[in-house]
Amino acid sequence: MVITDFLERNSKLYPDDVALVEINPLAMPKSWREFGLIESSPGAKYRQSITWREFDRKANRFANLLLTRGIKKGDKVAILLMNCLDWLPVYFGILKTGALAVPMNYRYTAEEISYCMDLSDSTNLVFGPEFVGRVTAILDDLSYVKNFFYVGSDVPEFADDFQKMVQYCSSFAPAVDLNEDDYAAIYFSSGTTGFPKAILHTHRALLSSCRTEQNHHGQTKDDVFLCIPPLYHTGAKMHWFGSLMTGGKAVLLKGVKPEWILKTASDEGATIVWLLVPWVQDILDTIERGEINLEDYKLDQWRLMHVGAQPVPPSLIQRWLKVFPNHQYDTNYGLSESIGPGCVHLGVENVRKVGAIGKAGYLWETKVVRPDGTEVGKDEVGELIVKGPGVMKCYYKNPEATNEVLKGDWLYTGDMAKLDDEGFIYLVDRKKDVIISGGENLYPVQIEDYLRAFDKIKDVAVIGLPDKRLGEIAAAIIELKPGVTCTEDEINLFCEGMPRYKRPKKVIFATVPRNPTGKIEKPKLREIYCGGRLVEQQITG
Repeated sequence: MVITDFLERNSKLYPDDVALVEINPLAMPKSWREFGLIESSPGAKYRQSITWREFDRKANRFANLLLTRGIKKGDKVAILLMNCLDWLPVYFGILKTGALAVPMNYRYTAEEISYCMDLSDSTNLVFGPEFVGRVTAILDDLSYVKNFFYVGSDVPEFADDFQKMVQYCSSFAPAVDLNEDDYAAIYFSSGTTGFPKAILHTHRALLSSCRTEQNHHGQTKDDVFLCIPPLYHTGAKMHWFGSLMTGGKAVLLKGVKPEWILKTASDEGATIVWLLVPWVQDILDTIERGEINLEDYKLDQWRLMHVGAQPVPPSLIQRWLKVFPNHQYDTNYGLSESIGPGCVHLGVENVRKVGAIGKAGYLWETKVVRPDGTEVGKDEVGELIVKGPGVMKCYYKNPEATNEVLKGDWLYTGDMAKLDDEGFIYLVDRKKDVIISGGENLYPVQIEDYLRAFDKIKDVAVIGLPDKRLGEIAAAIIELKPGVTCTEDEINLFCEGMPRYKRPKKVIFATVPRNPTGKIEKPKLREIYCGGRLVEQQITG
């Protein structure tokens, strides 16, 4: 069995049921003007949908188009699209040919697009209107690319019109022999440690993510999954795989404003919503400021809110559960190297353990180990390692980096963690982010969690700055809530509840940059604050 078999099964069992819905608030009806938006250009649609039959046929047509262009098993086809109704059919169309799908971050610069295309050996590119300028700028560098498929209107001269060409292709599945051990996809590391690495996965890994996700969250045919994060990332797609496995409806929301999220959940009957930490914060802040009245929305059916992709502050979830006491809460931990979320899983039954990332997920094993590979004791910090069917095959074309993180069947995550007396795992920090100050190990996540409890702080990141005496000191980059005034003295006074050695030695009021999956971009902060380019402090948010 391979991942595309689920799509073909759903097409036969639920041909007329809605598979995917796209909501574009910027093309909203006039009734949405109260949110201060302007209707987009004529012809833009606020809501579009496709059934499981249409989904499968669209994937088949693209697969057959690729085959007519000479694409064969083992070739690489890159995807550079914003979330849209075509994204997943394109992805599955590639898989049906036996080629490898290579999703790319929509924030990549032209240079990064060129780098990732070359690194992954991608000889074909599917891209949308948002990327015309970037792709045009590197056309000379992409001279080896055989096909450019364009999804949108106003097709560039160098590209083929995706919509026009697929309509002439067969809607029957191509006869390509696939098995679980075939290579299926290349994903890229998030880039929080420099240029991304290419992560190679098999169909077996994709299948395992379906099974893990459905086991953890109990999706049924009746569930409706609201998907907001970008589909190029393993997190969003692998959470959606629970809907794929059960034939449930999924909704792609193109926007993250709190009122958009709540209205879409209400209108579409969402039962499962996966959020990132900044969006949770924004929703709660908007509600607390009285800008949203929950009575305006139908949210009784919303049963599960889960957060992932980064450490989750316990204080944030406690706030959420006060506002939404009937919600189940869950968090999942994972990496692109472990085919996304789920290798560690909290479980809705363990809400009392908010703050932990959980225990080994379904089909997974975990350990927390010392540098010599022996397992740590209770409350001792070590490196989290995981083993399971979703572990990557390798970093593509990078054996040295592969050997650093793959030791036998175990994947060394680079995340520092500890265990409590019940075996729950608590994330402490990234191995590379640990600050060594005067011989003491400081874990930025612990300091960040403490600071987030201060009611004036919207977001915070802690990094190490060079210090002649101590080697490094902890610096807190603090983003204040809108309209709030705060001083460094207030921050220092609040930090008196921490052990002295953990307190930040420097406070900087500035914006905290995050990537599309919600992770703090600490390399960017180190470049700004450790590279001699300290920005001017902002005392008000």
